[in-house]
Amino acid sequence: MKKFASLLVVAILGGTITLGAYKFLEEDPIPATTTTTTSNFNPVNYNGTPITSTNADFTEAADRTVHAVVHVKNVQISRRPRTMQDFFNGGGELRKGLVGAGSGVIISADGYIVTNNHVIDGAAELEVSLNDNRTFKAEVIGSDPKADIALIKIDTEDDLPYLPFGDSDNVRLGEWVLAVGNPFNLTSTVTAGIISAKARDINEYDSNPQSFIQTDAAINPGNSGGALVNINGELIGINTAITSQTGSYVGYAFAVPSNNARKIVEDILEYGDVQRGILGIRGGGINANTASQYDLEVSEGVYVGAVNPDTGAAEAGLEEGDVIVKIDDVKITKFSDLTGYLGAKRPNDIVEVSFIRNGETSTVPVKLTKFTTFVIEKPGLEIREASKEVLKENGVKNGVMISRATNEQLQRYNLSGIIITAIDDQNVNSVEDVKRIISEKDSREPISINFASKDGESKQIIFN
Repeated sequence: MKKFASLLVVAILGGTITLGAYKFLEEDPIPATTTTTTSNFNPVNYNGTPITSTNADFTEAADRTVHAVVHVKNVQISRRPRTMQDFFNGGGELRKGLVGAGSGVIISADGYIVTNNHVIDGAAELEVSLNDNRTFKAEVIGSDPKADIALIKIDTEDDLPYLPFGDSDNVRLGEWVLAVGNPFNLTSTVTAGIISAKARDINEYDSNPQSFIQTDAAINPGNSGGALVNINGELIGINTAITSQTGSYVGYAFAVPSNNARKIVEDILEYGDVQRGILGIRGGGINANTASQYDLEVSEGVYVGAVNPDTGAAEAGLEEGDVIVKIDDVKITKFSDLTGYLGAKRPNDIVEVSFIRNGETSTVPVKLTKFTTFVIEKPGLEIREASKEVLKENGVKNGVMISRATNEQLQRYNLSGIIITAIDDQNVNSVEDVKRIISEKDSREPISINFASKDGESKQIIFN
């Protein structure tokens, strides 16, 4: 039987219909962030009570949810050249056009709406239609492309119906859920299913692994950004992707957990951007091969392949070869369990990490370290700070480290860990240096990047 992974086609549900699967060839430090103690969005403490009858009544939850789910239309401006001179000089007639549509969830009475980043990406205008057919222009407040979550807002004179956040950590396998959205422009569509899996990573070759709630509720293109709710009408996820060979529903759908989405929203409102932290390790999940290779006595958990200096993990005494099996009260059986839990945490939060070393289990407090990254749009590289030890290992005195490629064509190469020492012949010592150099450039100009590879080779590449 062919591997299941080879059959996965990750289909984004919004205007572009398909979500290109991310690629990775090694797992990097783990993003982590924290929930605030107060919230503007009426979180609820859902206890995950299982339904004991298949005759559960969905009508109340469906009626409550459809009024809080909106239709989001992405309008972009394109330039149509009329002459060859227009073509080469970037001139021509400006035209507006609808390039995609998806869904969104109202999370506050004053008009804040959560949706997917890919639904609103590149929009010149956003048009939001409510269930009562009223239409409003929306403003983008902020977004997190990694988690595919965006926060937008509409202004109205009256209070809007909204959904409270449920606790996605407490959802149970087999629990009934409803998916609400606008598939194929069919507004206010409700489908029912169950929780099929938790902490699901839909692409094992992603250097930035995600942790999704999996459901068999029917979700199709246009459902992106819509609500996944329990039968109490509480928001437990933002519908994001499906696996399909055709781009349409075949039984597998995925949602960003509500705890992670809520934390991203609150970060945007409080800090202006998303606050991420890291344990400070590199590693991955355990399978039969890794258990045999490293002579491990366990078959579940996260194997620590390296500990980054100047991080909470290093200060707490974690070492290469440790196997993380629990964080706080959450059992860690695979890498996405860890990333999913830490996705609702912030830098400087302290988590209790339980790990196995030499057959014995120990628990230590680990303070999460802030994770700072920046994406160089051309050629499509995400970079982060490089420690002195990493620079020394690569035989360079300055530079920043590539964490992953965001360009699909570059994702086939193992670029994670490579050092960038200069951009446009200017030495870079930090992420801020890179931001400054990029901000001073015209995006249409070529960019030259000096790389120091893992084997000590240096080269300069010019990207047009």
